[in-house]
Amino acid sequence: MDKILETKRLILRPWKEEDAEDLFKYASHPDVGPIAGWPVHKSVEDSLFVIQNVFNKPYTYAVVLKETNCPAGSIGLMIGQDSNIKLPDNEGEIGYWIGVPYWGQGLIPEATKELIRFAFEELKLQKLWCGYFVGNDKSKRVAEKCGFKYVETKRDVPCAIQGLLRDEHITSLSYAEWSAIK
Repeated sequence: MDKILETKRLILRPWKEEDAEDLFKYASHPDVGPIAGWPVHKSVEDSLFVIQNVFNKPYTYAVVLKETNCPAGSIGLMIGQDSNIKLPDNEGEIGYWIGVPYWGQGLIPEATKELIRFAFEELKLQKLWCGYFVGNDKSKRVAEKCGFKYVETKRDVPCAIQGLLRDEHITSLSYAEWSAIK
């Protein structure tokens, strides 16, 4: 069972099947998934499928608002070979998104900073990576706010939208860099 993480305004906990309606509420918005590289959810059943088959991985968390006790987004840490960029076992990749009504409130940077702390202090990872597709300025800003530095741009990267290739900016943050700014 994944450890539950907590910040001032958030609880990061594993997704539950009963979260499907909340997930659908935000993942069905056309401004959320496609910019992050995944298709808009078409039904609560789509969202349930994602919870059961994508969000069931270790260190994949619902971003739950303490004030509502409901998920408003997702954040995950994929370690080593489980990452999209096939990292060594002592490195991880962070991905995140949040529903449109919560944009601009600093919630995902808050969640990301806690996941970074967990990755470095408790999991003892040495480096974290964060990728975002060209044009996803909100994800770029989160990465910058959390200390990630640009490394490279990969061209024609496949995403979860069938047949679509996108350019992806890759950023990283080492334990030493994080220790200097935390």
